[in-house]
Amino acid sequence: MREEKVQVSQEQNNNQGKNNQENRQQDVNQLLKVRHEKLAALREAGKDPFQITKFDVTHHSQDVKDHFSELEGNQVTIAGRMMFKRVMGKASFCNIQDLKGSIQCYVARDSIGEEPYADFKKYDVGDILGISGEVFRTKTGEMSIHAESVTLLSKSLQILPEKFHGLTDTDMRYRQRYVDLIMNAEVKDTFVKRSKVLSSIRRYLDGQGFMEVETPMLVSNAGGAAARPFETHFNALDEDLKLRISLELYLKRLIVGGMERVYEIGRVFRNEGLDTRHNPEFTLMELYQAYTDYHGMMDLTENLYRYVAKEVTGSEILTYGAHQMDLSKPFERITMVDAVKEYSGVDFHEIHTLEEARAVAKEKHVEFEERHQKGDILNLFFEEFVEEHLIQPTFVMDHPIEISPLTKKKPDNPEYVERFEFFMNGWEMANAYSELNDPIDQRERFAAQEALLAAGDAEANHTDEDFLNALSIGMPPTGGIGFGIDRMVMMMTNSPAIRDVLLFPTMKSLDK
Repeated sequence: MREEKVQVSQEQNNNQGKNNQENRQQDVNQLLKVRHEKLAALREAGKDPFQITKFDVTHHSQDVKDHFSELEGNQVTIAGRMMFKRVMGKASFCNIQDLKGSIQCYVARDSIGEEPYADFKKYDVGDILGISGEVFRTKTGEMSIHAESVTLLSKSLQILPEKFHGLTDTDMRYRQRYVDLIMNAEVKDTFVKRSKVLSSIRRYLDGQGFMEVETPMLVSNAGGAAARPFETHFNALDEDLKLRISLELYLKRLIVGGMERVYEIGRVFRNEGLDTRHNPEFTLMELYQAYTDYHGMMDLTENLYRYVAKEVTGSEILTYGAHQMDLSKPFERITMVDAVKEYSGVDFHEIHTLEEARAVAKEKHVEFEERHQKGDILNLFFEEFVEEHLIQPTFVMDHPIEISPLTKKKPDNPEYVERFEFFMNGWEMANAYSELNDPIDQRERFAAQEALLAAGDAEANHTDEDFLNALSIGMPPTGGIGFGIDRMVMMMTNSPAIRDVLLFPTMKSLDK
């Protein structure tokens, strides 16, 4: 009997919830209908806001607040979205939100006129208004604008989320970023800072004599990284093409052509999974500098990160989650072999054969595949035992040749290459080489990649004959580096996921 009562009660709750949801939807539909009716009335009265093509703005909200002492008593014109309205008979208050923040406006019938005031009272939260008036301070001390004219610039036909709860559905925030930007000031601040990160990088590199260039996104051979490309078809030439996975090979061609310092900031595309640090399209910055090596790239990285952090956050101390990372101190530099020895106890200098590497991997429960060579297993140890510990800025140097097909060998130890990865917060933030400029060695590396491809490694590189031809013409000793811009922005803004720093991240279709 008790179970039956519980079941009946649960059904009643479900029905009540369903009824409440249906009632809310009916209320929303009614409110939307009213907004459309208001627009129809405006059009009938010859006041269609969508006919307005221009509105001259003199100040943003924060400008008025920052320069209040100079502007008090003077006329200003602002424009933005009305986020709040309180009507009190012959006078009302509203809040206007624009790019830089929001400001209160006092709207009185006697100041703007009886008919404009009657119109104003019918405006809805979400409508975009232009307001001209005098800067003043209210009796409660709030900096405000006393409106002398109010212009409806755009009618909002949708309803914004309820202001106290905001837009909290994470999936909806990413799909409707435009609403997210309206409702969540911190989201807008993140993307303002993203823009500052990019402009700071450009300022720093331009100051170092680098030239910004653009290279193709549609390529016949997507090389320069270990990743699966997206494929497409170009109808005009009846050719299959790929979206680039890297910027590397074209930028190196420019070094061959005599452009000694080049960089590109652009989207690359990798047909991989989605998680908190990966999106199939993301922003990469690669730069190449002739007549330097990976040590020169370390110095550049260290100086660039300090510069950008100071420009964007005002500090060389970055806080991310529970960690603080100090960029003011010299960044640690450690070889991959020494890092693996420190955190796993295994010294790969003492491991000389593939059989020995496999044996120690089994002993330490590190899973590997049949195709993996000794250097691959070293890298698996690094990923398993080391990465999570690299919180403070750290350069991990001298990778095994098996995982570095475009990098110069170390002259004193050809099993390893002059490469580093830059880590912070346990994340790889950048990848750099002393670039391989020997065309004969490069052809051999490509042949090894082709063998991996034939063995089923979908991320291996194809031979790029035109790139080999460029190297044959002659490329000077060169240092190169790739930065993941999105992770850099995550770090600078304390954002938990890559989707939080992409305006429009890749989402599964709602039709699926």
